[in-house]
Amino acid sequence: MVVGGSIGGLTSALLLRELGFTVDVFERTPEQLDHRGGGIVLQPITMRWFDGRSARRIEELSTRSRVLRYLGADNTVEHEEPADWRYTSWGTVYRALLGDFGHEHYHLGEFCAGLTQSDDHVELRFVTGRVERADLVVFADGISSTGRRRLFPHLERQYSGYVGWRGTLREDGVPRPTYDLLNDALAYTVGDHTHALVYVIPGVDGELEPGRRLLNFVWYRNVAAGAALDELTTDVRGVECPVSLRPGAVQQRYVEEMREAAAELAPAVADVITRTAQPYLQVVFDTRIPAMAQGRVAIIGDAAFAARPHAAAGTAKAAADAWTLFEHLGATDGDIAGALERWEPGQLELGNQLIDRVSAMGRRSQLTNTWDPRDPELRFGLYGPGV
Repeated sequence: MVVGGSIGGLTSALLLRELGFTVDVFERTPEQLDHRGGGIVLQPITMRWFDGRSARRIEELSTRSRVLRYLGADNTVEHEEPADWRYTSWGTVYRALLGDFGHEHYHLGEFCAGLTQSDDHVELRFVTGRVERADLVVFADGISSTGRRRLFPHLERQYSGYVGWRGTLREDGVPRPTYDLLNDALAYTVGDHTHALVYVIPGVDGELEPGRRLLNFVWYRNVAAGAALDELTTDVRGVECPVSLRPGAVQQRYVEEMREAAAELAPAVADVITRTAQPYLQVVFDTRIPAMAQGRVAIIGDAAFAARPHAAAGTAKAAADAWTLFEHLGATDGDIAGALERWEPGQLELGNQLIDRVSAMGRRSQLTNTWDPRDPELRFGLYGPGV
């Protein structure tokens, strides 16, 4: 069984099925997730499933950039270098993976509340009253993971000191000068204790035609922990949302303040931000876990290590966890607990290295403001280009 029906969970489910497991996926939300989330910078490990195993090819699911471009306060190109990278949207990859997995064993509206295990099985209990048993359980249920909270109840997320404003806008919604600066690039703009980036991703329904694609932005802004953060992350219903606020849930006063503050950024980037109808909010955390395996339970991706987005490695880490788990289980003769025990050390090391890297990047760019955007130590790609 896989708890969590997002990209990491579906990748795990597909690979476990290749090994001969009968796999069921349990997703807490009651509806499909295809239009949730924003852009993804694709690393090689994230694309691996689509190299010969999927019904879809990565070229059908992604855009690509030609350059990495840093824009100054007046749209001056301060620095530029080749960057042949690929990008997709969360929903595009989700739909492709779900299409490969199918709907028969994909269960929506099933929130896992608890688990127990013995030597030969794991039992999961759901808020609907459903109880299931399995030989192996993979928790891929994100930063609010039930598995992590039940196995390690005293772990706490560490707030970074800043949030990420995010959003998407169709390319044909910006004037031509803005389009020309952004359509072929991963574009950055850097300010005083802040930075923002924009890149092009497939359209809402996966469109790749210029004009129908989406400009995806992320803008990091410092917010003090405590009352200021709590008030910002209270949604329009009056409910505190400590992890993220979806499009349409952010209080309008904060949206308006954010749009006014965008004047400090390069005009092309500010243009995308101010024209986005429903920006949303992601609280940036560091989350570490002391163990990723316990008996017949594995915890992967953001459920184990929730990394700041600066290395574009969140989905890559989940995919790496899934692929290495697949390899270890495939090399064992039915000893699931033994395979997990051998799988865990390398993934723990990788997770801790990732958190160390992105934490340093975030401190330098947002807090100490000592970030030189041309510093090769701060380039994208823990797994990818330039490293």
